Amino acid sequence: MTQKITIIGGGPGGYTAAFEAAKGGAEVTLIEAAQMGGTCLNWGCIPTKTFKSSAEALETVHRLKEFGLSGECSAAADMPAVVARKDKVAGTLRGGLEKTCSKLKVNLMYGKAKVVSANLVRVHTSEGEEQEITGDKVIIATGSRNLNLPSLPVDHKKIISSDDALELDHVPERLLVVGGGVIGSELACIFQSFGSKVTIVEGLDRILPLPSIDREISKLMQRELKKRKISCEVCRTAVKAEYTDSGVAVTLGPSPFLDQVPAAAEKEKVVEADAVLVSVGRVPNTEGLGLAEAGVETDAKGWIIADEYCRTSQPGIYAIGDVLGPSKVMLAHAAVMEGLVAARNCLGRNEVMTYDVMPSAVFTSPEVASVGMTEEQAAEQGWNVRCVQSQFRELGKAQAMGEISGVFKLVVDADSGKLLGAHLAGAHVSDIIAEPTLALRLGAAGKDIARTIHAHPTLAEGLFEAAHML
Repeated sequence: MTQKITIIGGGPGGYTAAFEAAKGGAEVTLIEAAQMGGTCLNWGCIPTKTFKSSAEALETVHRLKEFGLSGECSAAADMPAVVARKDKVAGTLRGGLEKTCSKLKVNLMYGKAKVVSANLVRVHTSEGEEQEITGDKVIIATGSRNLNLPSLPVDHKKIISSDDALELDHVPERLLVVGGGVIGSELACIFQSFGSKVTIVEGLDRILPLPSIDREISKLMQRELKKRKISCEVCRTAVKAEYTDSGVAVTLGPSPFLDQVPAAAEKEKVVEADAVLVSVGRVPNTEGLGLAEAGVETDAKGWIIADEYCRTSQPGIYAIGDVLGPSKVMLAHAAVMEGLVAARNCLGRNEVMTYDVMPSAVFTSPEVASVGMTEEQAAEQGWNVRCVQSQFRELGKAQAMGEISGVFKLVVDADSGKLLGAHLAGAHVSDIIAEPTLALRLGAAGKDIARTIHAHPTLAEGLFEAAHML
C-alpha cells in the first residue's frame, strides 16, 4: 500500500524530504507558507551569497592596480541592481524546485498548515480556502525566523533585520550591526565592501563566538575586520536606541552574559548610525501549527524535541531542520541530511542522524570553515591534543590571487595521529573544508592527508602542508 506523507515547510530539509519520499514511492504533499526554498533560498544562504559575489567583484575592481591593470574605474554598489540580481538568482532556483516537484509528482500547496495528527493536516491555502490533507506520516520542517530585541524593536526602516538588509535600496553611510555571529559578521563584511562604515556589537568576548569555531580563528577574524576598518565592540550589548535627525543613537553597555568584562567595556558608549541591523539569533516557526493539541513536545523556548531518528514525541510525526533549534545543528546542510533520514524512516527504514562530523562555513572576508572538535573541545574530552598550522601566505596560489590572509589549523590526537578537527580561514575555505570532513568521516589520520597528492598550485595544498608538520 502506498504511503502518504505530508511535509510542512519547503526549505532545504522539507523539499529534500519530499523528493526522497517521492523517489521511494510515497504519495507526497508539500505545504509551504511563503516561497519554495524557505529561509535559505529566499532570505539566507543564497541571497547573502549573491550579495557577497557583488561585494567581491567591487573589491576586485578597486584593486585593479595590484594586478597590473591601469585605467580609471568609478564602480559603486547600485543597490537596486544588486537586489534585482539576488531576486533573479533566487527565482531561478525556486523555479527549478517547483519543476522537480512536478517531475516527481509531489503535490505542492501554498498555505498555512495545522497539524491535527499524523493522519490529518489542515491547510488554510493562499486562496483563502481550507483543505484537509489525510495521510500516514507528517514531517515538520517549518524552520525559524529572526529574534527581535525589546531594546531594539525592528521598524524595518532605521532598525532592520537581516531580511530587510537584503532589500535595501541604498548603502547606509554608517551601519551598526548588533550581533557578531555568522549572519551579522557576513553582512558586516558585505556592506563594508559596498561602502558603509561598519561597527559590530557582540555580547560575548569574541567575534563568531560559536562552539564550533576555534578561538584562534575568531582572533584572526577580528584582526582582519580591523584591517577592513570594521570596528568590533565585544563584551558589550545594546541597551537602548533613540531616533535622531540623521538616524539612530544606540547606547552600548557592559555585557550581562559575562562574569567579567574588560575595563574598556564597563562604561556606556553611544554609537550613532544611519541604520542598525539586528542579528542576535532565531526563534522557531511553530506558531499556529497546533503542536500542543497534536501532542508534539517542545522545549521551554518552543523548539521541537526529536530523537536521532527525527521522531517527535507523537508517533508518525517527524521534525527536521531549524525548528529543532540549537540543541541540534541549525544549518541548511544539516536539514538536508535530516530530511533524508526522516523520509527514509517514514518509508520503513531505521536510519540515524549523526552530528559529530558536521562542517560549517562562514562567508565573511576572509571565509571561515570548520569541522570536528576545536582545540579546546578536544582537550576537555581528554585527548592528548596536538595542533599544527600552515599559513595562506605561504601558498603560491594565494600569492598569485592576492589572497594571502588565512590559516589552516589541524587538531589531532598526539598519540595516534587521528584527525580530530580542522579549522580554516581564508579564500574559498568553504570549498576546501570538504576534504577534512571526508577524512573525519572515514576516521583518517593526519598522515593520510600528508600522503595524499594535492594538485599544484592550489589553495588546498595548505592542508597538505599542515599535515606534513605532523
